[in-house]
Amino acid sequence: MGCIGILLPAVLGEGYHSIREMINGTFMQGIGIVALLVLAKIVATSLTLGTGGSGGIFAPSLVIGSLVGLAYHRALVFMWPTVGWVNEGCFALLGMAGLISGMLQAPLTGIYLIVEITGGYEVMLPLIIVSAISTTACHYIEPVSFYLKELVEKGQLLRPGTDARVLSDMSIEELIETDCLCVHQNMLLRDFIDIVKRSRRNYFPVEDDRTGRFLGMIHLDDIRPYMFNIGMYDALMLGQIMNTGVDVVTAEDDLTEVLQRMDARRLFSMPVVSNDRFMGMISKATLLDQYRKELMVQTSGE
Repeated sequence: MGCIGILLPAVLGEGYHSIREMINGTFMQGIGIVALLVLAKIVATSLTLGTGGSGGIFAPSLVIGSLVGLAYHRALVFMWPTVGWVNEGCFALLGMAGLISGMLQAPLTGIYLIVEITGGYEVMLPLIIVSAISTTACHYIEPVSFYLKELVEKGQLLRPGTDARVLSDMSIEELIETDCLCVHQNMLLRDFIDIVKRSRRNYFPVEDDRTGRFLGMIHLDDIRPYMFNIGMYDALMLGQIMNTGVDVVTAEDDLTEVLQRMDARRLFSMPVVSNDRFMGMISKATLLDQYRKELMVQTSGE
């Protein structure tokens, strides 16, 4: 950066002074220097941002755009001297508008931003044409704008009405079903069958009878082989037949991932655990019912 600044001082700083000179037609460097400044400004901005330096992308984009517009004008004048009557400041404005519109993928923003900053209302029609072409070309190459690219790559750009957006507005806490009867690992099968008679569910969380720590789950299918063997009622404890390899969720888990895990493992419900303590159950039926309600709210507001 220091070497670039020594060789090309115009690269340093925000560049608004250089922009004003280009618009006013008083930027005296030749086309070779202008082209070199474009490359140097791109390299300097990339190095600054890439190494964690302080800076943004908007002001450098204005400078680069105006330099590109100026270089284009001087290249045209060099090849066709008859077009020299065209004000090179207009080309600087067009370069800025084109780059900003393409970067933001927002042509109206690019147009009015440049017009308000510079007061170049006399080139409104060329600005519209250049911004439209730039936005279309950039959208074809990269469907999302520079500022949204990172969000898209992380999957965090959530549009209303989409699955990810609907699920992001829901929380596991509001879906937890707490009407579950907990049992202990030292409970006899006889006592457990009495609990089954009073419960309307077919799964039961197993907790440590001393610490309350969640140990696993017991499903009615797990005791089916012993239900008609009365001799096992007082000989078998739940710790011997419970399922310890249970897939659990926490209140902080993403609902999209939870639903994907349910689908992948063909589960209809999963236990919710916090600090090794059982909090309740989350079922696919409850999740999808709340999803339907939330989707209706979002779509009705459009």
